[in-house]
Amino acid sequence: MLVIRPALAKDVPVVLALIRALATYEREPDAVLATEADLLRDGFGEGAPAFHVLLAEDEGEPIGFAFYFFTYSTWRGRPCLWLEDLFVAPEHRKKGAGLALMKALAREAVDRECRRFVWQVLDWNEPSIVFYERLGAKVLREWLTVRLEGDALEALAGPP
Repeated sequence: MLVIRPALAKDVPVVLALIRALATYEREPDAVLATEADLLRDGFGEGAPAFHVLLAEDEGEPIGFAFYFFTYSTWRGRPCLWLEDLFVAPEHRKKGAGLALMKALAREAVDRECRRFVWQVLDWNEPSIVFYERLGAKVLREWLTVRLEGDALEALAGPP
């Protein structure tokens, strides 16, 4: 039986394991720097959480997750739900977990009066692109992601 539920602080080790599985799937197995302490502090510590997580479980076994947060659209004048990561373990695909997670996220966006539900997909991930388009999503191929990190971020920031 498939269940979608919000992650709790006690689920952080499972969430981190799923994040690492996603990194492996996306061909960057050594890229995850996040720790359990980071996730506990920022998602389950005091104050407003920096992110939220939904877990997909099949008969109590965690098989996938959605990691999301809220942004704001200057053009729409409303919040937006930003899906940072969606992952279902390959051996558990075709069970409806991905669709169930997306539906739960869409419900969250509607309930919070978000005007957009936004995410990215790798250009080589054709199965996911097809899945998202079947949901009615539009892949905005004209937009490019821009990232500043590491030494380049420090250099632009300059001295404190």
